[in-house]
Amino acid sequence: MAVDQETVKRVAFLSRLKVDEDKIPATENEFNKILKWVEQLNEVDTDHVEPLVSVNENTLVCRDDVVNDGEMPDKILANAPQSEFGYFVVPKVVE
Repeated sequence: MAVDQETVKRVAFLSRLKVDEDKIPATENEFNKILKWVEQLNEVDTDHVEPLVSVNENTLVCRDDVVNDGEMPDKILANAPQSEFGYFVVPKVVE
């Protein structure tokens, strides 16, 4: 499959790219190079190759979800500009 100048213009329009008229032949050339490379990739025999999700074979270690209250309310409230009775004090937003 080869790309012509009309196809370059159409792809540029659809992808919302501005391609100057003098750059269209060079862009056509680049598109054709990319398509030739993809055709080369299609020639590779991958029948007995297992698909990869990642090249790394590391598995993620999951921890158990444990619900707790943070067990440090004094340290947390120490960061608040204002607190009262163990709660954050914030300005009233709704009248």
